[in-house]
Amino acid sequence: MDSILRVEHLAREYGMTRAIDDVSFSVEEGEFVGIMGASGSGKSTLLNCVSTIDRPTGGRIWVEGREVTSLKPKQVSRFRRERLGFIFQDCNLLDTLTAFENIALALTIRGTAPGLVEQKVRETARLLEIDGCMEQYPYQMSGGQRQRTAAARAIVTNPALVLADEPTGALDSKSAKLLLDRFEALNRQRAATILMVTHDAFTASYCHRILFLQDGAVLTQLERGEQSRKEFFRQIIAVVTRLGGDQSDVL
Repeated sequence: MDSILRVEHLAREYGMTRAIDDVSFSVEEGEFVGIMGASGSGKSTLLNCVSTIDRPTGGRIWVEGREVTSLKPKQVSRFRRERLGFIFQDCNLLDTLTAFENIALALTIRGTAPGLVEQKVRETARLLEIDGCMEQYPYQMSGGQRQRTAAARAIVTNPALVLADEPTGALDSKSAKLLLDRFEALNRQRAATILMVTHDAFTASYCHRILFLQDGAVLTQLERGEQSRKEFFRQIIAVVTRLGGDQSDVL
């Protein structure tokens, strides 16, 4: 497998505070990797640096072999638009557009031919099981449907890397499970490479591998391997207990 993402000796300082401290890791093509840690551990800062939203003060990041930490502002905007997909906790859908139009916008911005836009949107909607609400506006959809629409928008352009920041944070348990089941389908059927920040052990149990951050550094990691999701969940809880916290305040 090839590394889609490679992070080497990454650091991010804010004044006298070091939010990220010498972090190194890689993500292989088709992996589903989680980032976990207590509030203030640096997990969102790490995701922001990888996404080029924030610029690190040290270290380097490569995506598809391209060093993104050295890109100029105009190059960063194009790279972010063409090679990354984003899923946020609050969906960030445009209220004046239907679900179909929200998803199609990502393709239209890239100049995709109209006929191909229709095909790609419909295919992605079916994969995420939202094809029945394509003509609805965000306010007409459930929270889970909105988040799956946001996921469809993120992956319809076939980005190299999908970055998800607490994607289940605003969802009830049933909607969260539906979304995570669809993430699994994306990963399995489209080989989508996903890097996800989460505070929740159940959500993390869908990942192939989890990096645990503490004080801006990678403290340890877990690999699911051949374990069932239930067994992996138990292992996550065991790590949390060993770190001296509980699920609610550490994950």
